[in-house]
Amino acid sequence: MNGADTAFVLISAALVMLMTPGLAFFYGGMVRVKSALSMLMMSFVSLAVVSVLWVLYGYSLTFGDDLGGGLLGNLDHIGLRGIDAGTLTGGADGVPVFAFALFQLMFAVITPALMSGALADRAKFSAWALFIALWVTFVYFPVAHWVWQADGWLFKLEVIDFAGGTAVHINAGVGALAAVLVVGKRIGFTKEPMRPHSLPLVMLGAGLLWFGWFGFNAGSALAANGTAALMALNTQVATGAAMIGWLAFERIRHGAFTTLGTASGAVAGLVAITPSGAHVDAFGAMIIGLVAGVLCSCAVSLKFKLGYDDSLDVVAVHLVGGVVGTLLVGVLATGGRGGLGQLGKQALGAFAVTAFSFVVSWLLAKAVDLTVGFRASEDDETSGTDQAFHAETAYDFSELQALLTGPHSGPATGPDGTTAVPPSRLVDA
Repeated sequence: MNGADTAFVLISAALVMLMTPGLAFFYGGMVRVKSALSMLMMSFVSLAVVSVLWVLYGYSLTFGDDLGGGLLGNLDHIGLRGIDAGTLTGGADGVPVFAFALFQLMFAVITPALMSGALADRAKFSAWALFIALWVTFVYFPVAHWVWQADGWLFKLEVIDFAGGTAVHINAGVGALAAVLVVGKRIGFTKEPMRPHSLPLVMLGAGLLWFGWFGFNAGSALAANGTAALMALNTQVATGAAMIGWLAFERIRHGAFTTLGTASGAVAGLVAITPSGAHVDAFGAMIIGLVAGVLCSCAVSLKFKLGYDDSLDVVAVHLVGGVVGTLLVGVLATGGRGGLGQLGKQALGAFAVTAFSFVVSWLLAKAVDLTVGFRASEDDETSGTDQAFHAETAYDFSELQALLTGPHSGPATGPDGTTAVPPSRLVDA
């Protein structure tokens, strides 16, 4: 066993795990107050559901020996059967398979959680948990096998996807779009303001995602080596370039540099460099990040033009960013791998995952909707999914409400009879 590589993979797994709570904060701050807890829960529940399914059969379907055609693994490792603490990857100088399985589990956890932002404010929690279980089983596990298992058909085709441009981001972005088309638009979409309730939470979540993404990307080298170092450097460079690109486009288009744009631009860069960072130099990473920042920012308006309600822009950031990174590596790859031939392979991989994920995700969302109902009732959506499904609220406004509506709810006055706290400030609070 290689102790240094094992430690690196275990630390990377912990970093990737932190990304899911980071995503919860990122999305949780972007919704209205009445759905903040619901948004957090939609990410956290993925940690529970996918962890169990991964041990039961997910690892085996993803990394088991191929059943045929490079489409799906077998069930030889169901319940992690046949693996013990001494089983290593890569021969005598590898890492424990348990460490590799844990690392890959965290990828499986965050991928369906990424989709949750598209369904904010209106999905039933129980239906969402069921959809996660079905989606990872019939969409994520097969696609991850295609891309990362040595006998997967996209792996054998030499499609470059170092850390998840197709299996994670395109997959989640397309799955989110399919689910949105089944569930429908929020009440008041395009008619009512639906502004983020806490931009500080958004920035905190983006920071945690950025931090964890070093494990996500560099950790995919599965070794503490030069490839991991290159991937870590390119992750930082591309993210910075994407943030600049998003903010520049936003300033030209809307006249301001927003904190929401800053956070979204950073995530767009992280998404785009994920499939490509180990195969491009730092200059190529900057190009990928800059292009992703501009195109993802531009893509946000598509939901208004095309009429689908992607609440938190999962399609614009993850689908578009994933496609940008997956295609541009075909042009910018170093070491003689770039060119039209590689670009064609990248396009085929992106198209295949898009088509498969959309069709199967739509069918699964439709099945959930027809059986248990995917969407919250109109009353629950209007009053807020926090109270409806969790019997809690993110913030306790009871004291303020009592102050405003109680028998002594008038503005406080000082000894000289002047108002101590203006009523307008109480309302703002």
